Amino acid sequence: MIDLHFVATPNGQKISIALEEVGLPYRIISYDIFEGDQHTPEFGRINPNHKLPAIVDHDPPFGGGPHAVFESGAILQYLAEKTGQLLPKDPRQRSVAIQWLTWQVAGLGPMGGTGGALRPLRAREDPLRHRALHKGARPADAGAGAPAR
Repeated sequence: MIDLHFVATPNGQKISIALEEVGLPYRIISYDIFEGDQHTPEFGRINPNHKLPAIVDHDPPFGGGPHAVFESGAILQYLAEKTGQLLPKDPRQRSVAIQWLTWQVAGLGPMGGTGGALRPLRAREDPLRHRALHKGARPADAGAGAPAR
């Protein structure tokens, strides 16, 4: 059994989807991150960074009692290796798959999150961009009265 320490973010959903795909039994332990539920000493023993998602595998393939894994990329790789699914066996293909996994967690994911978080700030700082984002006009369409860039 795997405990999935979960919040319904894209990273949390990646893990729940992977668990469904590989067919491992799991239970969801939900957290309210707005209330700071993840900032307990108990959860800190699972993930010292106090970030979600994280898992605790109560039957790890190497034995020795429960095993905690945190960071979505590490969890996905752990689940793939535990089950022999999702990652190719061929070393070249496996290398390519891990490169794309790393790109997704270190590149695409953070850039999407940063873009979403900063978009309202950028719009407030730039009236033309605000108009473009909220009224559908591009800054180039602003006309002759637009401030020079």
